[in-house]
Amino acid sequence: MPPKFDPNEIKIVYLRAVGATVGATSTLAPKIGPLGLSPKKVGDDIAKATQDWKGLKITVKLTIQNRQAKIDVVPTAASLIIRELKEPPRDRKKEKNIKHNGNITMEQVIQIARIMRPRSMARHFSGTVKEILGTAQSVGCTIDGSAPHDKIDAINNEEIDVPDE
Repeated sequence: MPPKFDPNEIKIVYLRAVGATVGATSTLAPKIGPLGLSPKKVGDDIAKATQDWKGLKITVKLTIQNRQAKIDVVPTAASLIIRELKEPPRDRKKEKNIKHNGNITMEQVIQIARIMRPRSMARHFSGTVKEILGTAQSVGCTIDGSAPHDKIDAINNEEIDVPDE
């Protein structure tokens, strides 16, 4: 019977976790237990690495090599927008179905689009900005006091100039 895996081989595992909280080790164990890592230690490391994202659901990339886990935070567009709203961290058990009715500027949207550009499917940067505006609409916030879809229409009509990258 061949060995399960080579310990020098790099394995990548993606997880969804709530920032700055130690997730249930029972959910981590099936994913990283066979790789020879302690779920409790990895859970603590994830909580430490996601301190900036307290209370937000965030995607975490675990790069595992030589039974060591390197943790990278891979933020989604929604979590970046909610973070820009600068809302106080909420208790996920008590506060449900929260509406994010804040306001962000177009400069903040362009900054988020620059972060999301490598993972965007858009051909041009203006398309990435429109993706972020669509996410802002689904989150429920406004851009410079107006609806995000009005900004998308303005970009389509070339009323708003979007920089190239």
